[in-house]
Amino acid sequence: MVAEKDNHRRPRIPALNTKFIFLVILSFVMLINDQKSNYLAIFRNSIAIAVYPLQSLVAMPSNLFVWINKNFSSREALTLENKILLNSQNINNTTLQRYQSLEQENSRLREILNAATRLEHKVEIARIISANINPYRHTIVINKGDKDGIHAGQVIIDADGVMGQILYTNFLTSEAILISDADHALPVQINRNGLRTILLGSGSYTNLNAPYIPNNADIKIGDLLVTSGLGGKFPAGYPVGTINSIVRNPSEQFSNVTAKPIALLNQAREVMLIKAE
Repeated sequence: MVAEKDNHRRPRIPALNTKFIFLVILSFVMLINDQKSNYLAIFRNSIAIAVYPLQSLVAMPSNLFVWINKNFSSREALTLENKILLNSQNINNTTLQRYQSLEQENSRLREILNAATRLEHKVEIARIISANINPYRHTIVINKGDKDGIHAGQVIIDADGVMGQILYTNFLTSEAILISDADHALPVQINRNGLRTILLGSGSYTNLNAPYIPNNADIKIGDLLVTSGLGGKFPAGYPVGTINSIVRNPSEQFSNVTAKPIALLNQAREVMLIKAE
Protein backbone atom coordinates (compact mmCIF):
# COMPACT_ATOMS: atom_id res chain seq x y z
CA MET A 1 0.00 0.00 0.00
CA VAL A 2 2.82 2.32 0.86
CA ALA A 3 4.54 1.60 -2.44
CA GLU A 4 1.39 2.53 -4.40
CA LYS A 5 1.14 5.85 -2.57
CA ASP A 6 4.74 6.72 -3.45
CA ASN A 7 4.12 5.91 -7.10
CA HIS A 8 1.17 8.40 -7.28
CA ARG A 9 3.12 11.39 -5.86
CA ARG A 10 3.42 14.50 -8.14
CA PRO A 11 6.87 15.34 -9.58
CA ARG A 12 8.76 18.00 -7.65
CA ILE A 13 8.60 21.66 -8.93
CA PRO A 14 12.02 23.23 -9.41
CA ALA A 15 12.93 25.71 -6.77
CA LEU A 16 11.92 29.39 -7.26
CA ASN A 17 15.54 30.50 -7.46
CA THR A 18 16.12 28.20 -10.37
CA LYS A 19 13.12 29.65 -12.30
CA PHE A 20 14.23 33.21 -11.60
CA ILE A 21 17.72 32.54 -12.85
CA PHE A 22 16.34 30.82 -15.91
CA LEU A 23 14.06 33.79 -16.73
CA VAL A 24 16.89 36.27 -16.25
CA ILE A 25 19.14 34.32 -18.56
CA LEU A 26 16.31 34.05 -21.09
CA SER A 27 15.72 37.78 -20.92
CA PHE A 28 19.38 38.55 -21.57
CA VAL A 29 19.42 36.15 -24.45
CA MET A 30 16.34 37.77 -25.97
CA LEU A 31 17.76 41.27 -25.47
CA ILE A 32 21.04 40.32 -27.13
CA ASN A 33 19.22 38.69 -30.05
CA ASP A 34 16.90 41.69 -30.35
CA GLN A 35 19.84 44.06 -30.54
CA LYS A 36 21.22 42.00 -33.41
CA SER A 37 18.09 41.10 -35.36
CA ASN A 38 15.47 43.56 -33.95
CA TYR A 39 12.79 40.86 -34.28
CA LEU A 40 10.85 42.26 -31.27
CA ALA A 41 10.25 45.68 -32.90
CA ILE A 42 6.88 44.67 -34.31
CA PHE A 43 5.87 43.28 -30.95
CA ARG A 44 6.89 46.50 -29.17
CA ASN A 45 5.10 48.67 -31.71
CA SER A 46 1.94 46.63 -31.33
CA ILE A 47 2.07 47.03 -27.57
CA ALA A 48 2.72 50.79 -27.92
CA ILE A 49 -0.26 51.19 -30.26
CA ALA A 50 -2.48 49.23 -27.89
CA VAL A 51 -1.36 51.26 -24.86
CA TYR A 52 -1.49 54.72 -26.57
CA PRO A 53 -5.25 55.34 -26.01
CA LEU A 54 -4.80 54.55 -22.33
CA GLN A 55 -1.82 56.90 -22.11
CA SER A 56 -3.77 59.65 -23.86
CA LEU A 57 -6.72 59.17 -21.52
CA VAL A 58 -4.47 59.36 -18.47
CA ALA A 59 -2.71 62.51 -19.79
CA MET A 60 -5.92 64.22 -20.89
CA PRO A 61 -6.66 66.15 -17.64
CA SER A 62 -3.12 67.49 -17.49
CA ASN A 63 -3.11 68.46 -21.18
CA LEU A 64 -6.53 70.09 -20.84
CA PHE A 65 -5.33 72.17 -17.88
CA VAL A 66 -2.23 73.26 -19.80
CA TRP A 67 -4.33 74.18 -22.86
CA ILE A 68 -6.83 76.22 -20.83
CA ASN A 69 -4.07 78.00 -18.95
CA LYS A 70 -2.20 78.77 -22.16
CA ASN A 71 -5.37 79.94 -23.92
CA PHE A 72 -6.38 82.33 -21.14
CA SER A 73 -2.81 83.59 -20.80
CA SER A 74 -2.66 84.26 -24.54
CA ARG A 75 -6.02 86.02 -24.48
CA GLU A 76 -4.96 88.23 -21.57
CA ALA A 77 -1.69 89.01 -23.32
CA LEU A 78 -3.52 89.90 -26.55
CA THR A 79 -6.02 92.07 -24.65
CA LEU A 80 -3.20 93.92 -22.93
CA GLU A 81 -1.28 94.30 -26.18
CA ASN A 82 -4.38 95.63 -27.96
CA LYS A 83 -4.96 98.13 -25.16
CA ILE A 84 -1.35 99.32 -25.34
CA LEU A 85 -1.53 99.64 -29.13
CA LEU A 86 -4.85 101.52 -28.93
CA ASN A 87 -3.45 103.97 -26.40
CA SER A 88 -0.36 104.45 -28.54
CA GLN A 89 -2.52 105.05 -31.61
CA ASN A 90 -4.62 107.66 -29.76
CA ILE A 91 -1.47 109.44 -28.60
CA ASN A 92 -0.05 109.41 -32.13
CA ASN A 93 -3.33 110.73 -33.57
CA THR A 94 -3.38 113.55 -31.02
CA THR A 95 0.22 114.42 -31.80
CA LEU A 96 -0.50 114.36 -35.55
CA GLN A 97 -3.50 116.64 -35.10
CA ARG A 98 -1.35 119.05 -33.11
CA TYR A 99 1.28 119.04 -35.85
CA GLN A 100 -1.40 119.74 -38.46
CA SER A 101 -2.76 122.57 -36.32
CA LEU A 102 0.72 124.06 -35.93
CA GLU A 103 1.32 123.77 -39.67
CA GLN A 104 -1.92 125.63 -40.42
CA GLU A 105 -1.07 128.24 -37.79
CA ASN A 106 2.36 128.79 -39.32
CA SER A 107 0.72 129.17 -42.72
CA ARG A 108 -1.67 131.82 -41.36
CA LEU A 109 1.19 133.67 -39.65
CA ARG A 110 3.17 133.71 -42.89
CA GLU A 111 0.16 135.18 -44.71
CA ILE A 112 -0.23 137.89 -42.05
CA LEU A 113 3.48 138.72 -42.09
CA ASN A 114 3.46 138.89 -45.87
CA ALA A 115 0.41 141.16 -45.76
CA ALA A 116 2.03 143.33 -43.09
CA THR A 117 5.05 143.99 -45.30
CA ARG A 118 2.75 145.29 -48.04
CA LEU A 119 0.91 147.74 -45.78
CA GLU A 120 1.72 151.44 -45.64
CA HIS A 121 0.85 151.63 -41.94
CA LYS A 122 2.68 149.99 -39.08
CA VAL A 123 0.85 147.05 -37.55
CA GLU A 124 1.06 144.87 -34.48
CA ILE A 125 0.09 141.20 -34.54
CA ALA A 126 -2.26 139.89 -31.84
CA ARG A 127 -3.96 136.59 -31.13
CA ILE A 128 -7.70 136.07 -30.64
CA ILE A 129 -8.18 134.40 -27.25
CA SER A 130 -11.99 134.29 -27.11
CA ALA A 131 -15.13 135.13 -29.05
CA ASN A 132 -18.60 136.12 -27.91
CA ILE A 133 -20.92 133.10 -27.91
CA ASN A 134 -23.96 135.34 -28.28
CA PRO A 135 -25.04 134.89 -31.93
CA TYR A 136 -26.29 138.50 -32.02
CA ARG A 137 -23.04 140.03 -30.74
CA HIS A 138 -19.97 139.63 -32.94
CA THR A 139 -17.13 140.58 -30.60
CA ILE A 140 -13.73 139.07 -29.89
CA VAL A 141 -11.04 139.42 -27.21
CA ILE A 142 -7.38 139.70 -28.18
CA ASN A 143 -4.23 139.22 -26.09
CA LYS A 144 -3.06 142.83 -26.36
CA GLY A 145 -4.06 145.70 -24.09
CA ASP A 146 -2.99 148.96 -22.46
CA LYS A 147 0.51 147.70 -21.74
CA ASP A 148 0.98 147.19 -25.51
CA GLY A 149 -0.30 150.66 -26.42
CA ILE A 150 -3.66 149.43 -27.76
CA HIS A 151 -6.45 152.03 -27.69
CA ALA A 152 -10.20 152.20 -28.32
CA GLY A 153 -11.14 152.71 -31.96
CA GLN A 154 -7.98 151.05 -33.29
CA VAL A 155 -8.64 149.13 -36.51
CA ILE A 156 -8.06 145.38 -36.72
CA ILE A 157 -7.51 143.50 -39.98
CA ASP A 158 -6.42 140.05 -41.09
CA ALA A 159 -4.31 139.05 -44.10
CA ASP A 160 -7.26 139.68 -46.45
CA GLY A 161 -9.27 142.65 -45.21
CA VAL A 162 -10.87 144.71 -42.47
CA MET A 163 -12.27 142.83 -39.49
CA GLY A 164 -13.43 145.53 -37.05
CA GLN A 165 -12.21 147.93 -34.38
CA ILE A 166 -11.32 147.99 -30.68
CA LEU A 167 -14.23 148.77 -28.34
CA TYR A 168 -12.32 149.09 -25.06
CA THR A 169 -9.07 147.96 -23.53
CA ASN A 170 -7.81 146.40 -20.31
CA PHE A 171 -4.24 146.18 -19.09
CA LEU A 172 -3.60 142.78 -20.76
CA THR A 173 -6.48 142.31 -23.22
CA SER A 174 -8.84 144.23 -25.47
CA GLU A 175 -12.34 143.64 -26.83
CA ALA A 176 -13.10 144.36 -30.47
CA ILE A 177 -16.34 144.55 -32.45
CA LEU A 178 -16.45 142.90 -35.88
CA ILE A 179 -17.86 144.62 -38.97
CA SER A 180 -20.53 141.87 -39.13
CA ASP A 181 -22.06 142.94 -35.79
CA ALA A 182 -25.54 144.41 -36.25
CA ASP A 183 -24.49 147.57 -34.37
CA HIS A 184 -21.46 148.29 -36.54
CA ALA A 185 -21.34 150.80 -39.41
CA LEU A 186 -18.37 151.39 -41.71
CA PRO A 187 -17.85 154.14 -44.33
CA VAL A 188 -16.79 152.51 -47.63
CA GLN A 189 -16.56 153.28 -51.30
CA ILE A 190 -16.72 151.24 -54.48
CA ASN A 191 -13.14 150.83 -55.61
CA ARG A 192 -14.07 150.89 -59.31
CA ASN A 193 -15.74 154.30 -59.39
CA GLY A 194 -15.31 155.86 -55.93
CA LEU A 195 -19.03 155.79 -55.06
CA ARG A 196 -19.32 156.24 -51.28
CA THR A 197 -21.81 154.54 -48.98
CA ILE A 198 -22.22 153.01 -45.53
CA LEU A 199 -21.78 149.28 -44.92
CA LEU A 200 -23.73 147.87 -41.99
CA GLY A 201 -23.32 144.62 -40.12
CA SER A 202 -26.19 142.17 -40.56
CA GLY A 203 -25.52 139.78 -37.70
CA SER A 204 -24.17 137.26 -40.23
CA TYR A 205 -20.50 136.51 -40.77
CA THR A 206 -21.09 136.07 -44.50
CA ASN A 207 -23.22 139.11 -45.40
CA LEU A 208 -23.01 142.88 -44.93
CA ASN A 209 -25.74 145.33 -45.86
CA ALA A 210 -25.36 148.45 -48.02
CA PRO A 211 -28.85 149.96 -47.70
CA TYR A 212 -28.12 153.48 -48.95
CA ILE A 213 -27.12 152.93 -52.57
CA PRO A 214 -29.55 154.62 -55.01
CA ASN A 215 -31.35 152.53 -57.63
CA ASN A 216 -29.60 154.34 -60.48
CA ALA A 217 -26.09 153.96 -58.99
CA ASP A 218 -23.33 152.40 -61.05
CA ILE A 219 -22.75 149.17 -59.13
CA LYS A 220 -22.07 145.62 -60.29
CA ILE A 221 -21.85 142.15 -58.79
CA GLY A 222 -18.24 141.59 -57.75
CA ASP A 223 -17.44 145.29 -57.14
CA LEU A 224 -14.83 145.71 -54.42
CA LEU A 225 -15.73 147.83 -51.40
CA VAL A 226 -12.83 149.51 -49.58
CA THR A 227 -12.62 151.84 -46.61
CA SER A 228 -13.21 155.45 -47.64
CA GLY A 229 -11.29 157.04 -44.78
CA LEU A 230 -14.24 159.23 -43.84
CA GLY A 231 -14.94 159.50 -40.14
CA GLY A 232 -11.30 159.35 -39.22
CA LYS A 233 -11.29 155.87 -37.67
CA PHE A 234 -10.60 153.56 -40.61
CA PRO A 235 -7.71 154.53 -42.90
CA ALA A 236 -8.64 154.68 -46.57
CA GLY A 237 -8.04 151.96 -49.11
CA TYR A 238 -8.39 148.76 -47.04
CA PRO A 239 -10.59 146.04 -48.65
CA VAL A 240 -13.81 145.26 -46.81
CA GLY A 241 -16.04 143.14 -49.07
CA THR A 242 -17.36 142.40 -52.53
CA ILE A 243 -20.93 143.01 -53.71
CA ASN A 244 -22.74 139.69 -54.11
CA SER A 245 -26.40 140.75 -54.46
CA ILE A 246 -28.25 143.69 -55.98
CA VAL A 247 -32.05 143.96 -55.90
CA ARG A 248 -33.56 147.13 -57.42
CA ASN A 249 -37.13 148.02 -56.55
CA PRO A 250 -38.55 150.86 -58.71
CA SER A 251 -40.91 151.88 -55.90
CA GLU A 252 -38.01 152.35 -53.50
CA GLN A 253 -35.33 155.03 -53.50
CA PHE A 254 -32.48 152.70 -52.62
CA SER A 255 -31.45 149.28 -53.89
CA ASN A 256 -31.20 146.25 -51.62
CA VAL A 257 -27.46 145.54 -51.82
CA THR A 258 -25.43 143.00 -49.84
CA ALA A 259 -21.71 142.29 -49.78
CA LYS A 260 -19.58 139.39 -48.69
CA PRO A 261 -16.79 140.22 -46.21
CA ILE A 262 -13.28 139.58 -47.47
CA ALA A 263 -11.81 138.97 -44.02
CA LEU A 264 -12.35 135.57 -42.37
CA LEU A 265 -14.43 137.00 -39.56
CA ASN A 266 -15.31 133.74 -37.81
CA GLN A 267 -12.16 131.78 -38.72
CA ALA A 268 -9.17 134.03 -38.07
CA ARG A 269 -6.98 133.34 -35.04
CA GLU A 270 -4.41 136.06 -35.54
CA VAL A 271 -5.14 139.68 -36.37
CA MET A 272 -3.19 142.86 -37.08
CA LEU A 273 -3.83 146.16 -35.34
CA ILE A 274 -3.11 149.26 -37.43
CA LYS A 275 -1.04 151.76 -35.49
CA ALA A 276 -1.75 155.48 -35.75
CA GLU A 277 0.80 157.52 -37.65
